[in-house]
Amino acid sequence: MIVEPAHRPLGAPAAGPRTEWQEAAVVTDPAARDERPHVVARPAEPPDADETDTVRLVAPGRDDLVRSNRAHWARRQRLERQLHDGASLRISALALRIGVMRHRFAQASPDLDESIDDLQEQLHAVLQELRDVAGRIYPTLLDEAGLGPALREAADRSEAVVRVIAPDSRFDPAAEGAAYFAVADLLGGLGAAFRDVTVTVTAEDGTLVVAVGGVPVDAAGRMLDEVAGLDGTIDVTGGTGVGIITARIPCA
Repeated sequence: MIVEPAHRPLGAPAAGPRTEWQEAAVVTDPAARDERPHVVARPAEPPDADETDTVRLVAPGRDDLVRSNRAHWARRQRLERQLHDGASLRISALALRIGVMRHRFAQASPDLDESIDDLQEQLHAVLQELRDVAGRIYPTLLDEAGLGPALREAADRSEAVVRVIAPDSRFDPAAEGAAYFAVADLLGGLGAAFRDVTVTVTAEDGTLVVAVGGVPVDAAGRMLDEVAGLDGTIDVTGGTGVGIITARIPCA
């Protein structure tokens, strides 16, 4: 049985006919009137058609940002593998098949032999461009062999004289990717005047540590851009000239 209290509390519904959208009603059991009344929920009244809700988007916290960046590196690694194991291999196979065709039809048409040579050269050029793009996404050598070999290859491309000291052990792929690009970009910008650059890779309590010595310390900002997304830090030793830049990147 539905009854109204003798003294209606502030905000309680007034007596009278019930409606479909009435918020709640007070119900008591006739057999136990001394018990505390309980509330039966009813559908809330729908908002007016003109009313709109405003939702504020909040910037992700540090943990969410780190997870997002690790996922970003994982996507880059998958994309590199797709290019390397898919499109690159198919182009290589196509170039080989064209070479077989050249030997079959060369005597029948000398002009065709020259055209096939030109087509093969273009395919090899496309293949090299595709490999370069894949390398800028996530280097194949880094994915297959690890940070040490990948950094040695980057050191060989640099005009500076660079020595890389790195263990054979592997690290978190996201940390390896961030460390590689941070160091490779730095080495790529060094000229021949830098004759004693050292890159040392170590591990400290679940953290990848990369120290680059004999380089301009003003390059630390660019390295920080690469590692900050993974909650990494940069330490600079050596004042305002040439010194040591140390990157520390937590591994998952």
